[in-house]
Amino acid sequence: MLLSPLARARIKIARTLADAIRRSKRLSARLAGWRAKPVEGCTVDPDVAVLLALDDFLKSSDLRRFGPVGARAHLVESVCMVEIPRLEGVTAEGVRLRSDAGPIPARKYVPEGLAAPSPCVLFIHGGGFVTGDLDTHDTFCRQIAVEGRVRVIAIDYRLAPEHAFPAAVDDAVAAFRDVVTRAAEFGVDPARIAVMGDSAGGNLSAVVSLKTRGEAHRPALQVLVYPALDATCAHRSHAVYADGWLLTKGMIDWYYDHYFGADPATRREPDASPLLAPSLEGAPPALVYTAGFDPLRDEGAAYVERLTAAGVPAKHVCHESMIHGFVLTGGAAPACREASSRIIREATAALRHGFS
Repeated sequence: MLLSPLARARIKIARTLADAIRRSKRLSARLAGWRAKPVEGCTVDPDVAVLLALDDFLKSSDLRRFGPVGARAHLVESVCMVEIPRLEGVTAEGVRLRSDAGPIPARKYVPEGLAAPSPCVLFIHGGGFVTGDLDTHDTFCRQIAVEGRVRVIAIDYRLAPEHAFPAAVDDAVAAFRDVVTRAAEFGVDPARIAVMGDSAGGNLSAVVSLKTRGEAHRPALQVLVYPALDATCAHRSHAVYADGWLLTKGMIDWYYDHYFGADPATRREPDASPLLAPSLEGAPPALVYTAGFDPLRDEGAAYVERLTAAGVPAKHVCHESMIHGFVLTGGAAPACREASSRIIREATAALRHGFS
């Protein structure tokens, strides 16, 4: 999505103000102290607390007032305000993946000097199935490619409400199958393809992993970053962190209403809520990363418990001082940058050398 001159000006102003706040130890300490109150014995990262304090004032994270189309544009702008600088040493190329519903736009990232065939991350972006695109997660995908030394193929699946459930599922599964089929063309080792996604993308990565269990080629690894895995929202973290932590109950309801529609039974289907699937046996190994101050936190932990009980190698890491969306906010909070780099290191090492 191309940013307007006005949007670029707002981004520049916001980043300048944020830098000034960070340089003022007194002001940043006051903002952090206002928001960094312990919850369940944990305290949010101080720089993240500053972000939360600013959002309390600006209400920037509440996308409901924009409608779906406006929310998409606003999210692109918001991410630009807090993401890390774009990394060098990687080329990006637009590609089209095949599906029965038509071509799926995608973007392939190749770090300089990486020989083919290489391991590959099929990246599925978050955004509540309504927002998010190749641009909101472009910088993070570049980071995966550069720091992980892997090819990355990011997909631009169809969004709700224009394309409601299960359109996103159909696109994600079709994209994985097409990358496998065209692995040689893309310079990819078909035996070392991971599916990775954040939030709604974590949901779709888990669903792809389940739906391809009986196929000749399935993902070698699933990497789920603060994933949305149970659309019934029944876990305790939904109540504890319902408001005040960027992703709110109101926003979750808004996303799910657009994606699933009015029938509550739809939300219990395995392709909607993989945590509720009858069986997880035969799923690929999983790395699941959650944030301590996130309504979705307990869903990720519960998924790892079910995977482990089903005999699937799985590891859960909770970044206890983080909030939902932290992999996109490394430019505003160093701890978020460090956490995202750790995820990339662990995920690509497991993809390259095997799960342990």
